[in-house]
Amino acid sequence: MQDYVRRILTSSVYEVAEETPLERMALLSGRLGVDVLLKREDMQPVFSFKIRGAHNRIAHLTAEERSRGVICASAGNHAQGVALSASRLGIRAVVVMPTTTPVIKVDAVRRRGGEVVLFGDGFDAARAHAAQLAEENGYVVVHPFDDPDVIAGQGTIGMELLRQHPGDIGAIYVPVGGGGLAAGIAAFVKFLRPEIKVIGVEPEEAASMKAAIEAGHPVALDQVGLFADGVAVRQVGEETFRLCRELLDDIVTVTADEICAAIKDIFDDMRAIAEPAGALALAGLRREVERGTAPKGALIAINSGANVNFDRLRYVAERAEIGERAEALLAVEIPERKGSYREFIRLIGQRSITEFNYRFAHGAAARIFVGIKLSGGDVEKAEVIDMLEANRLSVTDMTDNEVAKLHVRYMVGGRVNDLDDEIVYRFQFPERPGALLKFLEGLNDEWNISLFHYRNHGADYGRVLVGVQVPEATRADFIAHIDAVGFPYWNETDNPAYRQFLDHERL
Repeated sequence: MQDYVRRILTSSVYEVAEETPLERMALLSGRLGVDVLLKREDMQPVFSFKIRGAHNRIAHLTAEERSRGVICASAGNHAQGVALSASRLGIRAVVVMPTTTPVIKVDAVRRRGGEVVLFGDGFDAARAHAAQLAEENGYVVVHPFDDPDVIAGQGTIGMELLRQHPGDIGAIYVPVGGGGLAAGIAAFVKFLRPEIKVIGVEPEEAASMKAAIEAGHPVALDQVGLFADGVAVRQVGEETFRLCRELLDDIVTVTADEICAAIKDIFDDMRAIAEPAGALALAGLRREVERGTAPKGALIAINSGANVNFDRLRYVAERAEIGERAEALLAVEIPERKGSYREFIRLIGQRSITEFNYRFAHGAAARIFVGIKLSGGDVEKAEVIDMLEANRLSVTDMTDNEVAKLHVRYMVGGRVNDLDDEIVYRFQFPERPGALLKFLEGLNDEWNISLFHYRNHGADYGRVLVGVQVPEATRADFIAHIDAVGFPYWNETDNPAYRQFLDHERL
């Protein structure tokens, strides 16, 4: 530890890196009832902490080593650090990146002067290829985590934290991929203030440090999930394992949904967007607080980066409320008869419905896929399920069903036979409790809802597609009804998407 403290205190990171702020998350602190602070490494020039370790390693190269050029393997953040540091020092940098790396990271490396080689489906394949290229061309390998200079560079974050918050600190939560960040922070913090807990956080689908500690040595996972690509490492380093096993107080694992919820927390508090690996530590902090296992005192999470593809945010937004237990997804059987929609909506009461999927099917029971917004987490979800079952409805909880969340929710429905007089309208409902019920209350009992799709998109208005069986003789009455409701609407009965995929007449 003394050697690492010396390396950290004499590191060269501030030639290219910046001392990032430590900011209080006021909204989350109020909600959790603890003091939560976020270390903003997403504000580095490369939007990630990795610039610290990369530059500290490259700055220590000899003149002969600099002339040979450097090479690294990285999913993106370390690569950007190596490219920027080498460019500043006039050194050639070759970067091997997995083919699965987000485009935003590949483009950023190229903009910073790195020569990108795309190879393999994950970090380990890229690392093996980088080692081969280094042997063939004489490049100096800049390891992303298992190197004392890299570890020391990352450890400067620990030095800043103790200076920025000299008061009581209960724990520091650190994302763990290969272990370099956790090892560096723990080495400095535990040397000066051993009472502070340093807790590593890993995704459940890429918990390589937890597996190593349980086995007593680094082990290669059979596979790792790529959602949090910045920490998708199959096997941790020898040196990082040695330090983390000795210095970390615990390892916490979290789900992808919990990471999405933490990304939302950071946006709500800071108006900043973290990459999945960047929000990992906060997800672990939240899990411990909610389970009552977090230590007393201020809790610090490291936001390790913000390099995320914009299209990834679609998935994040979809899963965030599930991750914070603010949405329940239920499959419910209701009677396949007129009026059953209204009865179901009345049972839900003033709770907001986030999604409603249904398509008419012959038989006694209709199966609907419904999302319900929760304010009381799993306790409220259980109350809703008990209430529905007490009203003789069959309920299956789909909230944690990956197939349902990823696929089935978008596949509810299809074409049906013998569906007479169906017309299809698209509505724009205000996003407020009671809007859907207002629409349903005035429907003639002779008009049967045969199709329904709704999803809350976070806007002021919800977009709803409704199919209704309305005989030709009463269609004027139907138009009068929807005019009276006052919601904007469009007739989509002749829409080619409906005709191609949902219209019974094309069977």
